[in-house]
Formats: sequence, structure tokens, C-alpha cells
Amino acid sequence: MVAKALMIQGTGSDAGKSLIVAGLCRAWVRRGLQVRPFKPQNMSNNAAVTPEGGEIGRAQALQARAAKVPPHVDMNPVLLKPESELGAQIVLAGRAVGRANAKDYACLKAGLLDGALQAFRRLAAHADLVLVEGAGSASEINLRAGDIANMGFAEAAGLPVALVADIDRGGVIAAIAGTRHVLPPADAVRLCGYIVNKFRGDPALFDPAIPALERLTGLPCLGVVPWFEDARKLPAEDSMALEAARSTTEPPRIAALHYPRIANFDDLDPLAGEVGVHFVCTGEALPGDIDLAVLPGSKNTRADLAFLRNQGWDIDLSAHLRRGGRVLGLCGGFQMLGRVVSDPDGIEGPPGSSAGLGLLDIETVLEAKKHTVPIRTTDGLAGYEIHMGRSFGPGLARPFLHLDGRPEGAVSEDGLVFGTYCHGLFASDGFRERFLAQMGAERCRAWETEIDATLDGLADHLETHLNLDHLLALAA
Repeated sequence: MVAKALMIQGTGSDAGKSLIVAGLCRAWVRRGLQVRPFKPQNMSNNAAVTPEGGEIGRAQALQARAAKVPPHVDMNPVLLKPESELGAQIVLAGRAVGRANAKDYACLKAGLLDGALQAFRRLAAHADLVLVEGAGSASEINLRAGDIANMGFAEAAGLPVALVADIDRGGVIAAIAGTRHVLPPADAVRLCGYIVNKFRGDPALFDPAIPALERLTGLPCLGVVPWFEDARKLPAEDSMALEAARSTTEPPRIAALHYPRIANFDDLDPLAGEVGVHFVCTGEALPGDIDLAVLPGSKNTRADLAFLRNQGWDIDLSAHLRRGGRVLGLCGGFQMLGRVVSDPDGIEGPPGSSAGLGLLDIETVLEAKKHTVPIRTTDGLAGYEIHMGRSFGPGLARPFLHLDGRPEGAVSEDGLVFGTYCHGLFASDGFRERFLAQMGAERCRAWETEIDATLDGLADHLETHLNLDHLLALAA
């Protein structure tokens, strides 16, 4: 079987590429096609663990779910996880292989193209259609040399490209026309049309722009997709999504600290629709009327711990505990709650040690070996571990969880502070119900069912506003 393929690139970041691909995966699967999502290079600190224990971007895991297949490392062969403004951890074929700054990675990436093509071809061998997602903006001609994320990969794989543009931010006509005109001719010829995404109001208002854009670019409009309100119910790819309100309950009963290298913040999505979650950003204080404060995961634990203190959030947490509030640390947040976080080999930054918050009687040493393990217990708890570091100390004698008899995490003596390395716990309805009961709240949603229903709703949305037969005919 030789699959057809279509690449979805964006005029900019957060144009909605990931969501469009997820919706198209579900729509074409419902039409009887075997579909596989693929993103040659992703940059995100929101990651998922595949059944074989590899690491891929969260967006590709969601797209795999939309395609009704298990996630696989071939769906995202290169994952970059930012640790600082200039450097990132490099994950190849699901495994962390080291770190590089932006300049060094620019020299490395050309050598990664062959591996990305091999992963793409393995997926194509078992599919009718592969939907390839680009990264960032197609117009970043400064990054074109050695590119494996956008037009460089499209050229190597011989793919047609549909552009997605975000009208909600404004300037969409310039974004589409500008993208077409800055691309070199050999890349521009791959463009087969554009999709205008996130339209609010009457889509007919865009009608006069279509002939103007055709004159400017020679490209047809493949559809105008209205704003999809239920997108907030799906896991987001990166922390740009936290700029929008994620709480559906007022006032929120849970507050999470939004530090610079926050990771896997979608852990809290299932709670947001139950009791409300507020992400505390730079310059804000921790609200005084919440039940639970959460320290989410971090891609640079010591740096984010220093940021936490600089914001005065350590003082806020102490006041919260004095009022009888509770504190939960997830992965990197769990490490911050201990007495010491040590990085003797400079795994995440300069070598050294940092005093933790001292709220759990544990210590952590960061180590080069990365622990990536899917979790599924006999009592229905599902999730995954994805961390670098080993924690030890008396606090582990009071575990937060028992995973089929294996103790995991820690709880303080007074029971108000607890931490775990496990991600994804709150997506398990039974666990979330028990957890919320401790806060005097009730579970009212079936999370897993709601995710699938939302993906079906997204597919319906795209079926209504895009010509799927025409898009499939464009695939090559």
C-alpha cells in the first residue's frame, strides 16, 4: 500500500495546524480510510509517552487518538523540548539524546532529515493517507537551509502543502499573501491553497477577500473555518494556550503556577471543567481563596524554582498552607517540594544544587537517563512517567499512590502536601472522583468520553466548512 500525503503548514504559530490535522484525521477515518498523523519536527514541552515507552509531542498523541490508532514514535521523530531561551533537549525516535543551543541545532538538523523520511515512509506503508503537520511558520526563510520542519521536508518527501492562517489575530490577508511571496519559487509551487481558520461571525464577510487573494497569490481558498469553541476541551500543544482562560468555573478552586519552562500543563485539563483552574502568571499572587495550589511539571526544575522564589510564590504557598490549603507537585513540581534539587552533571543547566521548598522530606538528583514509562493499573488508573531525576528520602515512606502495589510519590506528615512523578492521572475518571471528593467537590464529567465526542464534533465542523473530497484529491 502506498499512502497519499498532504502537508498542513501555517502562516504562523498557533494558527490551528494541530487541531485541523486532528479533525481531518477523525473525519477521514470515519470515511473508512487508514490515516496516520506525522510531524517531522516539533518543539514543545507538552509530551506524551507511547505504549513502547517513547516520547512524542502531545499534539501527535491526540492526532493518533483522532485517527483511532495508538501513538507511535514514528509520528514525531524529532522533538525539541526548550530548557532555556537558547537551548533545548533533543529527543530522537522517542529517546532523549542530548542538548543543543539554537546555533548548534541548526548545524545538526540537516542530518536528521533521513531519519524523519524513514519514519514517514514506515507510517505510509500502513496507511491510505498521511497528514503531515508543519511547525511554526512556512515563511521562515531564514531557517530554510537544512529545514526538516516545513518546506524542506515537503521538498524531500514530494508533498503538496495547504496553508492554515489564523484570522482571529488579524492581518490574515497579508499573512497569506506574504507567505506566498517570500517563498522561493521551488517552494511556492508546492502550495495548493489556503484555509482561513478561527473565523468569528459570518464567514461570508471574507468572500470579497477570496478573489483578491487569488490575484495576489494564485492560490485557491480551500475553506473558511469558523471558531470551534470546544477546542478548549482538547489538550493544547504549548503554553501559548495558557494566555486564554482555561477555567470554566468562577471562582476557581485550584491555582497552578505558570513558570517559564512549564511542562505537561494539560495534566490539569480534566479538573478545569469540574472545579476551575487558574494559572498564576508573572506578577500575580497566589489567590487566597483556593483549595489547592499546584506546581506543574518543568523542563528546567532549578531555573523554574528560582523563578518561583523571585515571584514570591514560596511565601504565598506558606500562607496557603497556614490557611489549611493543600499543595500538589507534579513531576518537576514534585522535585521542587523537596529539600534539595541537585544537578551535578549539568543535565538541565549549570551544574549545582538548589534548596527546595522543604515541604516534603525528599531530595532529588537529576540524572542523564530519562525515565519514560506508560502507566496502566488493574484498577483503571492510566497515565505516564516522563522525567530525568531520582528522588529519595524518608518522605517516600508515605506514598501518594500505589501502582499495583508499587509505592509512588510522597505525602507530608500533615497530609496537606503531596507529590508524584505520574502525569495524566486526572484523566482517569475514578481517580479524579476520589481526588475531588477530598476537596468536597463532585466529578460531573466523563473525560475520556468527552475527548472523543469533541474530536467527533471537530470532524463534523470541518466536514461542514471544508470540501474533504477536494482536499483528498490534492494529496499526492
